[in-house]
Amino acid sequence: MERFDTIKTRIQCSPPGTYRGAVDCLLQTVRNESIFALYKGATPPAVGWAAIDSVLLGSLHNYRLFLIRHHMVEPVPGQPGQQRLSLLGHGIAGLAAGWTSAFIATPVELLKVKLQLQLQKSVQDRQYKGPIDCARQIMRNQGIFGLWTGFTGSLGFRSNFFWMFLSFEALMRSFSKLRGTRYEISTPFANFLSGGLGSFAFWFMAMPADNIKNRMMATPPTEPRPSFVATARSIYSMHGVRGFFRGLAPCILRAFPVNASALFVYEGLMRLLDAEKASPFA
Repeated sequence: MERFDTIKTRIQCSPPGTYRGAVDCLLQTVRNESIFALYKGATPPAVGWAAIDSVLLGSLHNYRLFLIRHHMVEPVPGQPGQQRLSLLGHGIAGLAAGWTSAFIATPVELLKVKLQLQLQKSVQDRQYKGPIDCARQIMRNQGIFGLWTGFTGSLGFRSNFFWMFLSFEALMRSFSKLRGTRYEISTPFANFLSGGLGSFAFWFMAMPADNIKNRMMATPPTEPRPSFVATARSIYSMHGVRGFFRGLAPCILRAFPVNASALFVYEGLMRLLDAEKASPFA
């Protein structure tokens, strides 16, 4: 899926007229830099994504528990005396989890973006020889906090986990209403579908902030660190409203399988852990 992300980043951050669309970006990249160019910037997320998702989903669970303890609950239909976290509570937990994960995600995404935007085929011709060299150059010019360039953009982008987890829960509740009918589906399959469909809500809402975030991160370390508002104004002045949705097509192509699989596994593991806690032999 890193191939789609490289195309998305280049479409978002390249000067106007560089690419006619996602397919043209793909063809130019492969023709000028080889097929392996699609994997530029793959190392930082390969190393850091496990930590980012662990923080995201781990904090999500704890924020849900916190909100339940503070009575952000509603009755469960058909189950007198039972309560569950409200849909708004699921959204707020997703928002808080997104903000929490931004502290780890920002340096990882910063290195990824800078490596993805190097158009040179030969490693010797590139400004950054790899993620470690990239981090060193950033810190040399901007100090340790230079690794958090684009942090406000990352916060804006990750705020949209509000929509991701609110829509996931809303879809799961809709699928649960099919129980006992000819259209009933299993809980794991409902998790899979809800994760994939919920990702569409996430990306449609998050795309403007993703464009701003990546533009902020693409700024050379020798230049002043850009602000969220100034970057948004720059995008609007060059591309208009459509500029905030550049790169949406590659995101939609990868969104369903990636997020459907992730939430299928996460929810399955949570059910397994709950079953072990309830077992008298645990």
